[in-house]
Amino acid sequence: MSVDGIRARNRAAIEAEILRVAGEQLAHTGAAALSLRAVARDLGMTPSALYRYVADRDDLLTLLIIDSYTSMADSVEAALDRSAAVAPADRFRTIGRSTRAWALDHPHRYALIYGSPVPDYRAPADRTTEAGTRVPNLLLAVLADLPAPPEEPATDRALAGMLADPATTALGIGGAILRRGLTAWMLVLGAVSTELFEGFGSDAFSEPEVLFESVLDTAVEIVLD
Repeated sequence: MSVDGIRARNRAAIEAEILRVAGEQLAHTGAAALSLRAVARDLGMTPSALYRYVADRDDLLTLLIIDSYTSMADSVEAALDRSAAVAPADRFRTIGRSTRAWALDHPHRYALIYGSPVPDYRAPADRTTEAGTRVPNLLLAVLADLPAPPEEPATDRALAGMLADPATTALGIGGAILRRGLTAWMLVLGAVSTELFEGFGSDAFSEPEVLFESVLDTAVEIVLD
């Protein structure tokens, strides 16, 4: 291996370790309290050495967001591959179930990408969109395989930006089916967030998985109606 190759491998290993330690801090202190100085301390590095890899706190948050989106999408794609689901309803259910499973395994990372905004931070779209749209693109592929309902001009206007997105136009998805898919997915994410963040209290639901399956049934009905 060349010297440049060794350096690149060493840098990648250090960056991975930075993300691991930052993820642990995220779980203990939350995104708003994320500290580069604390990450450097836990790594046994000086803050100045850490700055060779991470520009500032916002850069570290961005890297964590990208890593979280990537981890979730990898998990969902793996679940789809294992299920070999073909029917749109089955694929939608697999995406919903695997998203919930990932969220329960990684609650603090789910909170980072779907929870309250971090004060004084705005995720840069040019860096986070590719990873952040991987799961939505899987959902668009499901919608593309469904019969198109009659279009609704008001809906088309409301969703103009999403309808103009290349990922949507490439699949020929119209406003009516996009609205149904978006509504259904918001319902699924709402169910996951309510469970994870204990929106109705810690003892509200005795069988959360059964309740989630019921919500998922309703979401599928919305898409297929």
